[in-house]
Amino acid sequence: MGNSSLIGAWGEVRAAEYLRKKRYRLLGRNFTVRGGEIDLIAEKGDYLVFVEVKTRQDAAFSEAREAVDARKQGRIRLAAALWLAEHETDRQPRFDVIEVYAPQGTETRRPVIRHWENAFE
Repeated sequence: MGNSSLIGAWGEVRAAEYLRKKRYRLLGRNFTVRGGEIDLIAEKGDYLVFVEVKTRQDAAFSEAREAVDARKQGRIRLAAALWLAEHETDRQPRFDVIEVYAPQGTETRRPVIRHWENAFE
C-alpha cells in the first residue's frame, strides 16, 4: 500500500468515526464497481448518504473537496445507482464530501474534518 493509499484509508477511518459520532449508521465501505467507487455509505433520518472522503495534509494548493470534479462525481453516481439497484431503500439519496486534514499524516492526533452535505451540483 503506497503512502497516499495509506493516508487515504486512514482518513476514511477518521471520517467513519466522525459520522458515527454524528449518529449516522454506516452501511458500507469501499463499495467498488467497474467504473466507480464509494468510500462510505451511511444513513441518517430520511437520507441514504454516499460519501467521498478526501484526505490531505493541508489546503495549501486547494481544498480537498475540489478534487471531486464532474468526472469523479459521475463515477460516484454510477456506483451509487448500482448499489441502489441491489439495495432497496425508501431513503432519499444524497452525495456528501468529507475532507480530512492531517498535517502530520497518519500520526495526526486531531485531524480537522469538514463535512459538506449535498456536495454535488
